[in-house]
Amino acid sequence: MWQQRKIQLKARPRGFHLISEEVISQLPELRNIRIGMLNLFIQHTSASLTINENADPTVRRDFESHFNVLVPENAAYYQHTFEGSDDMPAHLKSSLLGASLMIPISDGQLALGTWQGVYLCEHRNQGGVRTLVATIMGESYSDRK
Repeated sequence: MWQQRKIQLKARPRGFHLISEEVISQLPELRNIRIGMLNLFIQHTSASLTINENADPTVRRDFESHFNVLVPENAAYYQHTFEGSDDMPAHLKSSLLGASLMIPISDGQLALGTWQGVYLCEHRNQGGVRTLVATIMGESYSDRK
């Protein structure tokens, strides 16, 4: 069985944001999947997705601080600058982290570890609404009858 839908994420400021529950709430069909995979793909070049710590918010702040040191704004060698000083670094950060995730589905739930959550990594100061394409592949409970 295959299902696909677009998920709209509310606009957020620059930073690393835990979005697991927002994604799950927009995918009620997950409950029907016995075993499968969820692919999440972000349709933007200045934001990314990753999985990491879901309990302590200081981890997300440390991610933002580290990536700002790793990929600084206003580097003298940037040529793509007409969209603002945060734009080219946003593209680089997005490529470093990636545009998609594959997450196992087990018994109607995402099979994330105890301390894992899905992050939206917003690399622009004001990125706006972000769109994910969610593709569910798997065996539903009704497929086994």
